[in-house]
Amino acid sequence: MVSFTGSTRAGQHIAQICAATTKRVALEMGGKSAAVMLPGADTAAAVKATLGSCLLNSGQTCSATTRLLVHEDSYHKVASLVTEMMPGWRMGDPADPATRLGPLVSEAQKQKALQMVDAARASGAEYLVSPAATPEQGFFVPPIVLGNVERDMPIANEEVFGPVLTVMTYRDVEDAVRVANGTKYGLAATVWARTPEEGLALARRLRAGQVDVNGAPFNPAAPFGGFKQSGIGRENGQYGLEEFLEPVSIQLPPSYVETL
Repeated sequence: MVSFTGSTRAGQHIAQICAATTKRVALEMGGKSAAVMLPGADTAAAVKATLGSCLLNSGQTCSATTRLLVHEDSYHKVASLVTEMMPGWRMGDPADPATRLGPLVSEAQKQKALQMVDAARASGAEYLVSPAATPEQGFFVPPIVLGNVERDMPIANEEVFGPVLTVMTYRDVEDAVRVANGTKYGLAATVWARTPEEGLALARRLRAGQVDVNGAPFNPAAPFGGFKQSGIGRENGQYGLEEFLEPVSIQLPPSYVETL
C-alpha cells in the first residue's frame, strides 16, 4: 500500500510504478477548487473566506479555492470588495508576526505562476487589483486576483499553486454547476448561499470530494480526498483508516459453525 500526497503528475507516476506489483494506492493530488457564490449569499463573507483559502500558505495548498464563481450581476460588487480587502495581505518574512504572505517554494514555481498570469492577461484577463511590489529577497509572487477570465483559459483550468485567484461569472445555477465541475480536478469546493437548504442542494451537485457550505469549518474526522485527477481514496476518519485495511472472508461449514 502506498499513500501519497502531492502533485497530480507525481501521483500518476507513482501509480504507474505501483501497478507493476499490483500495490494498492491512495492518492491525494492537485485541485482547482471552486467557490460558488449564489445570489443572496453574504458577499463580503464569501469574498473574505475565498481570499483566505486561496492565499493560505501563499496558495501552495491542494484544496485552495482558486476560482470564485459569481453571478454576472454581482461581478462589480465582488471586484470592489476584493479591492478593499487585498491590502491586508502583507508580504514579508514568515517569521514576522505581521506577515500574511510568504514566498513560494522555489524560483521555478515562482516563474510558473507568473507565466500563467502573463498568459491569461495576454488572452484578455485583467487585474482586479494592481499587484503589490514584492520583497527583494525570496521567491515572492504578489497576491493576484484576475477578472474577465474566460472558461477555456489555462488559468481557469490548471493548478497554479501560487497566490492567484480567478473571478468568473455564470448566468444561472445550471451554468454555475457546469463551470464548477468543468475541470479535470475534483478535490474541494465551497458554496455560499442565502439559506442552508439552498447551499446543500447545490453542494450535492458538485463533483468534489469535500464541499463546505457557508463557511463551515474543516472537520478532521470527515473523509478527505478527490475525484477525477485529484486523486483516489480518502484520508482522515474511518474512511481514511479503511484505505489501509483489506477484508478477509473465511467460509465455514454449517456443522462447524454450530460448535463455535
